[in-house]
Amino acid sequence: MIGKVKKVGLLGVPLGFGAGKTGSELGVNAMRLSMVRGRRLADHIRDLGYEFTDHGDASIVAPKEAVEGENPKHLREMIASSEAIIDALGDILARDEFPVILGGDHAIAIPTFSAISAHYRNRGDEIGLIWFDAHSDINTPETSPSGNVHGMPLAVLLGVGDRNLVDLCGFAPKLNKKYFAHVGARDVDPGERSQIEKLGLRDHFFTMSDIDKRGMAACVADAIEIASAAPGGFAVTFDVDGIDPRFAPGSGTLVRGGATYREAHLTLEMIAASGKMRSFEIVEVNPLLDQSNITVELACELILSALGKTIL
Repeated sequence: MIGKVKKVGLLGVPLGFGAGKTGSELGVNAMRLSMVRGRRLADHIRDLGYEFTDHGDASIVAPKEAVEGENPKHLREMIASSEAIIDALGDILARDEFPVILGGDHAIAIPTFSAISAHYRNRGDEIGLIWFDAHSDINTPETSPSGNVHGMPLAVLLGVGDRNLVDLCGFAPKLNKKYFAHVGARDVDPGERSQIEKLGLRDHFFTMSDIDKRGMAACVADAIEIASAAPGGFAVTFDVDGIDPRFAPGSGTLVRGGATYREAHLTLEMIAASGKMRSFEIVEVNPLLDQSNITVELACELILSALGKTIL
């Protein structure tokens, strides 16, 4: 069990228009319905001793064709969808359920963490965040090479970027940088490097080079120490492209040299054992790019590790 939590509330967020490739919106039902060792995700979660409720999918406003030069792309639809996602996740948090959030692309971290941060802020607490990803996702409209929102969510949560997104829930920033840790970066844009330096975040990033030198366990232990210093505990957002494409080919922004299958599980086993995680989100699973469903199945297995499943 994660801390004292005994109830899990699942929310699907099938938003894929924040990315440059379509298909991540299909990852929600692929994970929800996939058969892993003959059983579906909900059955495996119940086997771990949780009460489980599937709250269905948040309402997503379908995007129109992108306007040439628009940056961020599909901003109007992103704002409208974010408001619906915040409401849906807020209901789960109000029920004292542990949220398991199925994405969608990583743009969903803007509304999901906004909802989580607002929930804990209303209780007088701050909450930390561990971000597992090949990318830093800290672009702004000024630095983004593409204008795709899934490359901007961390910047938004730290209070930098388009004000329509930064000011969701009526306050900013959503995340206090001293309670933030990033694990697995290996593909960082020049503008993101400048942003990380400007915000004083280098010591909060545990890159693949750091992991090569020190080992995954040491880096994850430090990430947990940083994020768990927040009074309310911490949330986790997990991008499957943080894993090497050999093990997770079904994602739209693959970069060689990522975490191994076991390193990914170790990360989440350690996080679960800390007892400080307050929500778990997995994103960027793209069934259209998968091979023999291995990324979808791995995503389901990782959710179970995050919920406390161990080998023995």
